[in-house]
Amino acid sequence: PARIAIVQHLVEINACVNGDFVNELGLAQPTVSQHLRELKESGLIKGSVDGKRVNYCINKEQWAVFAQKFDSFFASIHTVNSCN
Repeated sequence: PARIAIVQHLVEINACVNGDFVNELGLAQPTVSQHLRELKESGLIKGSVDGKRVNYCINKEQWAVFAQKFDSFFASIHTVNSCN
């Protein structure tokens, strides 16, 4: 749920600084940092360093890749025989 909230927040505001997530989500800084690290390692978000702050945003290119894969997956489900 926290990672979904982070992604939703980024979609709404386009970019965010690490500390802003703490205020927005009401989670501890280490918890937010861990979730941001996981999302960044997965390629779903990007982060750029600005002095001592890291600005995060959605990685639109990677989301497009995931969307294509999900579309293909769900399209294949419709062609599979039902187990009824």
